[in-house]
Amino acid sequence: MKILSVVGARPQFVKLAPVADAITAAGAEHVIVHTGQHYDPLLSDVFFDDLAIPSPDVHLGVGSGSHGKQTGAILAALDDVLAAHSPDWVLVYGDTNSTLAAAVSAVKMHLPLAHLEAGLRSFNRAMPEEHNRVLTDHAADLLLAPTQVALGHLRDEGLADRTVVVGDVMTDVLYRTRGRADPLPGAEEAVVATIHRAENTDDPERLAAIVAELAGLVAGGRRVLLLAHPRLRAKAAAAGIDLTAGGVEARDPLAYPALVATVAASQGVVTDSGGLQKEAFLLQVPCTTVRTETEWTETVDLGWNVLVEPGGIAAAAARPRPADVDAAPYGTGDAAERAVAALADHLPR
Repeated sequence: MKILSVVGARPQFVKLAPVADAITAAGAEHVIVHTGQHYDPLLSDVFFDDLAIPSPDVHLGVGSGSHGKQTGAILAALDDVLAAHSPDWVLVYGDTNSTLAAAVSAVKMHLPLAHLEAGLRSFNRAMPEEHNRVLTDHAADLLLAPTQVALGHLRDEGLADRTVVVGDVMTDVLYRTRGRADPLPGAEEAVVATIHRAENTDDPERLAAIVAELAGLVAGGRRVLLLAHPRLRAKAAAAGIDLTAGGVEARDPLAYPALVATVAASQGVVTDSGGLQKEAFLLQVPCTTVRTETEWTETVDLGWNVLVEPGGIAAAAARPRPADVDAAPYGTGDAAERAVAALADHLPR
């Protein structure tokens, strides 16, 4: 069995780590294609090193651009790569432009397509990620769903017959990674914050309100460690917003093991990241999500995550710690092995 993985953004590199190990353990051939959608070393190369992921076999180097231009560039470059390797499966991850471009390329070249993390829905069609994941799910031959909620969404869309629930590979990564690095100094007194989504960074007034509320947490006696994605820094600079106003500490993004350690030690998380919502839940750290919806509804239903708009961040971040829960909606750490087994079981004949 020959599997070709297409990745291009930070969350996909993290998901790739256990999958690459599981493919090797299964004795299958694995080709890794890095699109270059995230080209900053802090968001790309460092993850291959820190998570011991094999170096990419192909690097497309597409870089940044508008959604259409970036997706089109990846699509144009992938045709020759897929033709050269002719895999049994093209495996795509998550909901980025790399995901959609690889899905379209595989379908056009009549290659079997599998989607890891299938079935997530925010039901917000203003999100580019929502279009990417829905279109990819409907194009794919095999849907590897992380949760029963995701299965329900796919069933509602008539896709249950090509769906296998395997669990969430991010759970695998977190369990493997926890304890491998030290937290940032003072993390036990801090709230860890990440803000990067377009709906929160493209509107200067909204972004300024979010930063002001983070500064308000500092005024209330907490440290705020703002792990500033390059997109956030660029948008803040263009709008004249000081990310360190009021004592907020703006830091570069952390390597994944250090991120896990820092979040685990912290008092809470303020984010708009889907992955970090889930990681906070798995680490039993209260999360405040600056969005009106989430794909990871289990985190809200179980009391560990609260969705807020600007104006509600401070109150939500100061809420009492929820009661511990034993529920494991994202699996027990063997999702990658289950995903590779599903690929072998559904291998086109």
